[in-house]
Amino acid sequence: MKISRLVALSSSLLLGAVLALTGAATVNAATSVDYVALGDSYSSGVGSGSYDSASGDCKRSTKAYPALWAAANSPASFAFTACSGARTGDVTAGQLGPLSASTDLVSISIGGNDAGFADVMTTCVLQSESTCLSRIATARSYVDSTLPGKLDSVYTAIRSKAPSAHVVVLGYPRFYKIGGSCLAGLSETERSAINSASDYLNAATAKRAADHGFTFSDVASRFTGHEICSGSAWLHSVNWLNIGESYHPTAAGQSGGYLPALNSVV
Repeated sequence: MKISRLVALSSSLLLGAVLALTGAATVNAATSVDYVALGDSYSSGVGSGSYDSASGDCKRSTKAYPALWAAANSPASFAFTACSGARTGDVTAGQLGPLSASTDLVSISIGGNDAGFADVMTTCVLQSESTCLSRIATARSYVDSTLPGKLDSVYTAIRSKAPSAHVVVLGYPRFYKIGGSCLAGLSETERSAINSASDYLNAATAKRAADHGFTFSDVASRFTGHEICSGSAWLHSVNWLNIGESYHPTAAGQSGGYLPALNSVV
């Protein structure tokens, strides 16, 4: 953080203490923060509705956790470039423009599309259990062999453009409550394998984030009790009328799962 910002922050904290003693509103220290939100559909807010028409197919939502954090904290600047369907290469090619030496905070979720998340779910919904499990095994192999290098490329690019930023990498939820209320659809074996694959992806992502000095924030525990089949789901199940929202967080998942995960490490 720049020296001038530290001075401004100290002044804000002192003023806040004075105002608190006089019963006036305190000053929000986050007003000195320049925030950039990168990533895929879990960061853009697909599934939560209220999309900004100017974002087009990226489907950036006012109910996505980056927008909610910005609305609550009034940062000095907020750039929201996360985009539905983004892979690691899309982030490096098209999302890093707002980053600079002035950037204080960066958030990102990425890697699920590289690992073939959408194809895994399509395969499991439409084909046999054995085919589903085979496709999951292929995805796990990709996470072992190829994804780490792709994450390294993204994380290195972020650090190069924003050398002083606090970078928060957010993971993915488990999708299913095992033994839950779903009576049809995928088998419990398939649901368990999908949950395990999500954990596997999160573990790999957390390792790469740590190796770059970034902060990984888990969301799986925050979605516990709100998975598909829980009866109080914060995730869309398969939606044949709006297939793109399938297996994405609802507005409640963004505000109750992802936003607290960001708040806990900022």
